[in-house]
Amino acid sequence: MRLLLRHEGGFVNHPSDPGGMTCLGITKSVWDAHTGKDCSEADMRALTPEGVTPVYRMRYWDAIRGDALPRGVDYCLFDCAVNSGPGRAVKLAQYVLHQKVDGILGPHTLGAINRADAIELIEDYSQRRLDFLKSLPTWDVFGKGWGRRVEEVELEAKVFARGE
Repeated sequence: MRLLLRHEGGFVNHPSDPGGMTCLGITKSVWDAHTGKDCSEADMRALTPEGVTPVYRMRYWDAIRGDALPRGVDYCLFDCAVNSGPGRAVKLAQYVLHQKVDGILGPHTLGAINRADAIELIEDYSQRRLDFLKSLPTWDVFGKGWGRRVEEVELEAKVFARGE
């Protein structure tokens, strides 16, 4: 969470961000769904790392089966799930591993991930993630930060994969 939140930052409401109002990486729509109410800007600004951690666990970590993934690969997919959605995170892994691309992390995809060389998978995955982000119409606005994020996540994920 510490590494993830370093990339997510605090409150933002950038007019070009399709996610809209966001705090600690949690969009207003996700927080509304979590709380069951229409949250105000003040509610969003008041979010804390401790308060959003369960949302990250349920909506992103569990969705990519983070506990079943190799060290390093788990962080790589988790960060992508937060940034681009769990389905996209899984699809990118499936694409890289030449699996059926359906966004479901089932036994075939999980087996392919576990058989892969973790460092190579992290490198290939990061490149494919960057290619995807560059294809988005908002790349010109957010690309510099996204590129830096993917690079930093790749480096950190490889440290985890090596057991350092």
